[in-house]
Amino acid sequence: MKTFRILSALLCYPEAPLLAALPDFPDILLAENALPAPLRQRLFDFIDDLGAQPLLDAQERYVALFDRNRSLSLHIYEHVHGESRDRGQAMVRLAEMYRLHGLVIGAAELPDYLPLFLEFLSNVPDRAARSLLADAVHVVAALEAKLRDRNSPYAAVLAAVAALAARPAAEHLVNEALATLPEAADDFATLDRQWTDEAVRFAANDTPELAACKG
Repeated sequence: MKTFRILSALLCYPEAPLLAALPDFPDILLAENALPAPLRQRLFDFIDDLGAQPLLDAQERYVALFDRNRSLSLHIYEHVHGESRDRGQAMVRLAEMYRLHGLVIGAAELPDYLPLFLEFLSNVPDRAARSLLADAVHVVAALEAKLRDRNSPYAAVLAAVAALAARPAAEHLVNEALATLPEAADDFATLDRQWTDEAVRFAANDTPELAACKG
């Protein structure tokens, strides 16, 4: 489903090819009709907002949100396991699932990166994709709540992702995700540790199809 692929692109560090592809996204979203109309309109508004931004301004806004705030990490398992060893074991299992579905990722790529996960979901049958997303939807919902509290337009993207899950997020799991990476995690020491890991980012080509790129 290309809707997953578009949402993956919108959560990537903005590059010129992504901004160039934005005008194609609304027609694809309308054609697939996978999102409720109110959420789809919010996504259209976000696409308009992103497209109106000068590239450097869009990149600065992205970095200020996702690169400078560990509590807004786009790595799913950070909101579940924090820095425990369980995160590494969970990522090994996720990477193996990718491999079994024919998706091979590079050694430097972290499989729990949300845009990568959404890219993977775009390549599996719709019902299976929605079921797999449901296993992580509480993290998506927690991120959406944090972004909504900051009045960030990116909240619309996370709300759209959550709406595609086979079932809604359980409130107690959302609260656990919120508690695992609170705003207190956004201190210089933890950010220094985070920046030692190479981020994996994706951008759009000059068509709505996506290609992996390095951050």
